[in-house]
Amino acid sequence: MKVEFAPLNIPLARRLQTAAVLQWVLSFLLLAQVCVGVIVILIVYNYWFLYVPYVTWLYFDWSTPEQGGRRSNWVRSWTVWRYFKDYFPIHLIKTWDLDPSHNYIFGFHPHGVLVAGAFGNFCTNYSDFEELFPGFTAYLHVLPFWFRCPLFREYLMTSGSVSVSKKSVTHVLSKEGGGNISVIVLGGAEESLDAHPGKFTLFIRQRKGFVKIALTHGASLVPVFSFGENELFKQVNNPEGSWLRTVQEKLQKIMGFALPLFHARGIFQYNFGLMPYRKPIHTVVGRPIPVHQTLDPSTEQIEALHQTYLEELRKLFEAHKRNRRYTSVLGSTGGGIEMQCPHFCNHISSEPPHPQC
Repeated sequence: MKVEFAPLNIPLARRLQTAAVLQWVLSFLLLAQVCVGVIVILIVYNYWFLYVPYVTWLYFDWSTPEQGGRRSNWVRSWTVWRYFKDYFPIHLIKTWDLDPSHNYIFGFHPHGVLVAGAFGNFCTNYSDFEELFPGFTAYLHVLPFWFRCPLFREYLMTSGSVSVSKKSVTHVLSKEGGGNISVIVLGGAEESLDAHPGKFTLFIRQRKGFVKIALTHGASLVPVFSFGENELFKQVNNPEGSWLRTVQEKLQKIMGFALPLFHARGIFQYNFGLMPYRKPIHTVVGRPIPVHQTLDPSTEQIEALHQTYLEELRKLFEAHKRNRRYTSVLGSTGGGIEMQCPHFCNHISSEPPHPQC
């Protein structure tokens, strides 16, 4: 294989963009382990005057990720995040005005490998979020596992990230006077295993907990589709039923998060490495679905709202799809509903396939 090296005369701004994304990828992959290692070293070498105060404080602070977190505008405004955003680049697109007197749930699709679009748009101050949605505060909900990692949890919370537990989402949506947005990557870790370029596999048909919470709190649902999210990395081929996929799914059930074997480009060459490709990300925020508060919603009400959400998601994809042919699947564990068509058609339901299929 011939290695294609990056030219030497790359502008400084692009080098800084690469450095910004590199530190983000390394933080995602290694920082939690490093932080845990630091605590272990402090305990092994009996630096009690350092770890005892922190562990004591951690005991009393344990529930903070489920109570709105502890965001830091200083960290969110670090210049490194501007270079991070410009690397791809990341764009946020609004299609509908939102009422700041209400609370909302943003259903983010697809997960991709590292959810770069969600982080860039909702966890930094360099996206157009504040300009497009004045009066709102966005909370990106992530796996509770990350908040069990000492030290790393403090860094993660500074970005505005909070736990994806029911208690955490309930806290965000319970704000009197509105103005809060819960951003939930609905496909979760499971969806990351199907994040392949040119293909969307959305694990949402069996995900209905967010609908029940929306009904309970009267929070409007808003589908969000991030075009380009799956183009950032390639994955080792892992079709359903393969030994690799079986191992990945078993590890996911044990640890709570998935381990996609991804690769893309390097720092100084374009053929291999863990750096994402420079592919634009267009995160499109769709039309809000009004939700009437129902403290004890029935199964029928949950199912009806879930179907409405799926239809709005289809419309959003159809209206903003790129001029390329995607292989799309709207599925669930143990099989899906395949749509081999850029028109998001459902080939297995009563809906007829699109003429171009």
